[in-house]
Amino acid sequence: MNKETVISVKDLTKKFGEFTAVDHISLQVMKGEIFGFLGANGAGKTTAMRMLCGLSFPTSGSGTVAGYDILRQAEEIKRHIGYMSQKFSLYEELTVWENLNLFATIYGMPAKSIREKTDAAFRTLGMENMRNVLVKTIPIGWKQKLAFTAATLHTPDIVFLDEPTGGVDPATRRKFWEMIYQASSEGMTVFVTTHYLDEAEYCHRVSIMVDGRIQALDSPAGLKQQYRAGTMDEVFRIVAKDAKRAD
Repeated sequence: MNKETVISVKDLTKKFGEFTAVDHISLQVMKGEIFGFLGANGAGKTTAMRMLCGLSFPTSGSGTVAGYDILRQAEEIKRHIGYMSQKFSLYEELTVWENLNLFATIYGMPAKSIREKTDAAFRTLGMENMRNVLVKTIPIGWKQKLAFTAATLHTPDIVFLDEPTGGVDPATRRKFWEMIYQASSEGMTVFVTTHYLDEAEYCHRVSIMVDGRIQALDSPAGLKQQYRAGTMDEVFRIVAKDAKRAD
């Protein structure tokens, strides 16, 4: 893992009226790092991620993502990141190739590069015979791989994954994490939220948000040692036991 910092925020805060959704969070994420962003529903994860992606401006605080200021250079941030949502962000009525072509075009890739990258992606995924198949007809595991490919086809500095493995079986989740490790090994930073606590073990470092604040941040091994816990599930239960904003 590289020591170059690609995400750096200090006292990042987001308020909606009197409600503080994200409360003075500070963190740094390194190039090639797999960074787990954990928290119960309502903890503020999605709001924080939207600010990091340049989709929402903070009420206060400062930070940079991929070297660009989150307050003044949101459009530049968007050009240097990839994003995959929980619903995989795919268009069901388009074919596999049409989806990849659409996302590559949105990310500003030139036509020649799109052809080269999509051809390589189909070979890597073993989907060469599925180019013209409608996405709505393929299994969820394939959709998941396709969505990750669409989010990373333009080789972004950072890819943000919002609950990317929701609704898939354990075997498919493991295969998906192999794709994450491959991206990380090539220098891409992976910023991932997940509610599967066993997946936190796969991350280089993990933060845990409680009621809008980061209450813990370390490697999985470091957190388990700090809280004298055997698993990340136990760590999470200890850290979030007094949470007020949780389902």
